[in-house]
Amino acid sequence: MGGYRGVRMSRGWLVLLYWLMVGGPWWLGCSSDDNRVNLKPGTVVVRIGSVAPLTGPQSHLGKDNENGARLAIEEANRQNLMLGGHPAYFELESEDDAADPRTATVVAQRLADDGINGVVGHLNSGTTIPASRVYADEGIPQVSPSATNPKYTHQGFETAFRVMANDEQQGHALGYFTEATLRAHRVAIIDDATAYGQGLADEFARVVRQLGGQVVSREHTDDHSTDFLAILTRIKAESPDLLFFGGMDAQGGPLLKQMRGLRVPALFLTGDGGCSREFYRLAGIAAEDSYCSLPGVPLDRMSAGREFRRRFNARFGEIEDYAPYSYDAVNVMIAAMRQADSPLPSRYLSVLKHIHYTGVTSVISFDERGDLANAQVTLYRWHKGERVPVEHP
Repeated sequence: MGGYRGVRMSRGWLVLLYWLMVGGPWWLGCSSDDNRVNLKPGTVVVRIGSVAPLTGPQSHLGKDNENGARLAIEEANRQNLMLGGHPAYFELESEDDAADPRTATVVAQRLADDGINGVVGHLNSGTTIPASRVYADEGIPQVSPSATNPKYTHQGFETAFRVMANDEQQGHALGYFTEATLRAHRVAIIDDATAYGQGLADEFARVVRQLGGQVVSREHTDDHSTDFLAILTRIKAESPDLLFFGGMDAQGGPLLKQMRGLRVPALFLTGDGGCSREFYRLAGIAAEDSYCSLPGVPLDRMSAGREFRRRFNARFGEIEDYAPYSYDAVNVMIAAMRQADSPLPSRYLSVLKHIHYTGVTSVISFDERGDLANAQVTLYRWHKGERVPVEHP
């Protein structure tokens, strides 16, 4: 870490000297963005990182995150915003962490060394948590639109924020739904052994037991497997009322399809990682009448949700899941910069901690840990290929 700081300090002094000579703002970052040739002299260039898996089985979700962030950047640039008395121009620096924790820390350090102004991401809890230490060490604000493991914001880093419910909140909603609404008292659980999947499954199991339910089987896989027949055969012998899967859609879809192929009669429930159109595509007809959860309220019930959908669809096509949250993550960061009148992390971080911002997904404010205050969770049932909100006590 020390060696990197030395390199960046030398470069920083050169940038400072250059901008003092030409009279421009010294926090102008480096980029190859072709649009810079049209910028007015003295423009402040603000670089916001977006990190998600852009390759591999979760790339559809990663691209959704990136597109939500990009839409926010494009709209901000059309507003002709000012920071510190200078025109502001926002750039998105998108990086691929391939849903891999080691890659995530490498990407995080690269962004930090490049002098990024803030980061939206990462998508997965398993990448967000290790990357958060890098950003915290460098004092760079990080707003995750989709990482739900509580550990992310419970590490004590003042730079870590999220704009959706965490797994304590989501796990409670899933457990309560299982016991109070579905009346499924004998539960089997499979998780993918990631920070997200296992963390959510642990919280779900805790709540189920707390409410009087029984976990009759607890199995683990990984986030690459697609053959679950041995696990499902063991679970079938336990005759559960419901099978809960903690993991992503790339595994959840095949898992449910194989579960129905083995004629396991249990209900199926999963969290936000499997509550996607890709899950339904992979599971096929087996997905009918299965259940899942998503943090927040349905997009059409958000005050600005339908208008956001219209703009997003016109620019990028259909929304997968997290685009509205990455859009809000960028915008709450920009709102903090505007209130602080500066894109410097050291200036706007204190504003971000206490911000009250009306976004697409909710009114965003953070508690003392950086979690979203007053977070909500919605349960859904798949019916004729559509994700239908479930009304429950």
